[in-house]
Amino acid sequence: MKKIYIIVMAAIMSLMGSLAFADFKPAVIYDMGGKFDKSFNEGVYTGIKRFTAETGIEVMEFEVTNEAQRLQAMEKMIQRGATLVLGVGFAQADAIDKVAAANPDKMFSIIDVNWLDRPNLRQYSFKEEEGSYLVGMAAAMASKTGTVGFVGGMDIPLIRAFQCGYEQGVMAVNANATVLKNMTGTTPSAWNDPAKGSELTQSQIDRGADVIYQAAGGTGAGVISAAVDAGKLAIGVDSNQNHIAPGSILTSMLKRVDVAAYNTMIDGLSGDFNVGVQTLGLAEDGVGWSLDEHNASLITADMKSALDAASAKIISGEINVHDYRSDNTCSM
Repeated sequence: MKKIYIIVMAAIMSLMGSLAFADFKPAVIYDMGGKFDKSFNEGVYTGIKRFTAETGIEVMEFEVTNEAQRLQAMEKMIQRGATLVLGVGFAQADAIDKVAAANPDKMFSIIDVNWLDRPNLRQYSFKEEEGSYLVGMAAAMASKTGTVGFVGGMDIPLIRAFQCGYEQGVMAVNANATVLKNMTGTTPSAWNDPAKGSELTQSQIDRGADVIYQAAGGTGAGVISAAVDAGKLAIGVDSNQNHIAPGSILTSMLKRVDVAAYNTMIDGLSGDFNVGVQTLGLAEDGVGWSLDEHNASLITADMKSALDAASAKIISGEINVHDYRSDNTCSM
């Protein structure tokens, strides 16, 4: 009798699981630069791929190529039956806020936003300044000239936070270092302009920079290419970009948008979809730096030890990395 009960309950649970799978229709809207930008969007795509590989559930996708498409794409996904929509990037905030308000029975999530207030919306923000601090330390320790560079994408507080964290890390190692800084532009096209990224990087190299950190989306490909061509070191961002130019990328500042995307989908499927803001820093393994076979020859034991020690101190609160977004200044 007990054996029959177990079999029946297993069948019921299996049926319930099948129904949940059938009813769950997730969607993701990638932003400018596309899902293969080797950076921010691609990090999200990595999380989506992992979800599909584990569950067999396909995720509807759309890649934004102009600003007007954001709202249209979200509304279209809802029309196609999406039960959860993930928006990638702060530029989708207005669109997702409007669509979430109009569809209170659906789930929504957005990355790089923490100021919206909808009962059906999950928001992710990251402590980019913490990870940037660590790669700034690495840059200062690797530099032979004492001059390093930073190339950002669109000039917004978010990217200034990357820059400011990087500067703080550089100065913690070498208070006399010079940090050259450039932003690619003030419009969304700044995320996808490799030629401009290359031009800015070459200018910094001409002024003595021998390590250049990029936080510029698809534009970063131009930064890396220019650094490699000049025999200098680049620092990747968001995804682990070390493999793009083995031996020429010192490290990559990891921003675990893949984890945010994966968790969004898994929690939506399971029904454990908590809303509100989730902030991910070093303590939550939301940011970090990369070490693998592609850059192992560039990271000395002393560098690794210093970065590990600083990471522990940031987590404990002994080192406080200033967040540019808190007051729109870069306090050292």
